[in-house]
Amino acid sequence: MSTTNDNNTATFLHLSALSQYVIPFGNFILPIIIWSSSKDKSAYVDRQGKEAINFQLSLFLYSLLLVLIAVPIFIIVLTKGLSASDLNNDGDFILQNFDFENMSSIIVISIIACLLFVFLKIAEFFLIIYAAVRTSSGEDFRYPITIRFLK
Repeated sequence: MSTTNDNNTATFLHLSALSQYVIPFGNFILPIIIWSSSKDKSAYVDRQGKEAINFQLSLFLYSLLLVLIAVPIFIIVLTKGLSASDLNNDGDFILQNFDFENMSSIIVISIIACLLFVFLKIAEFFLIIYAAVRTSSGEDFRYPITIRFLK
């Protein structure tokens, strides 16, 4: 049974992950600070803190994988069609012989990775809000697609 104070702490813990839009790595720093200062006082806050941190770590891992797929493909596609003759005297590229037709099949993989990344970020925002609403009423919340790093 959680108290109102525990519910408020858990709610703030989930919402603190939104600080990533203001503070770099705030989605890790603030939840860890709140969780570590309150985990010994309440089992409910401890469970919700682990859940929020696990979710952020999982999303970081998924995002890193998507970036590692998309960025090299973009670089390969863009540099494959370039040659030294495409550089003018000012150091600017003039794409005269760039062939998009032969590159379209591999770039689809990169575009899908980028779209998945965008979907992941949108889902993250709404799941954080949903988790905060659920924990404000004292319900246990478990994020989907979360790897349980902290148990």
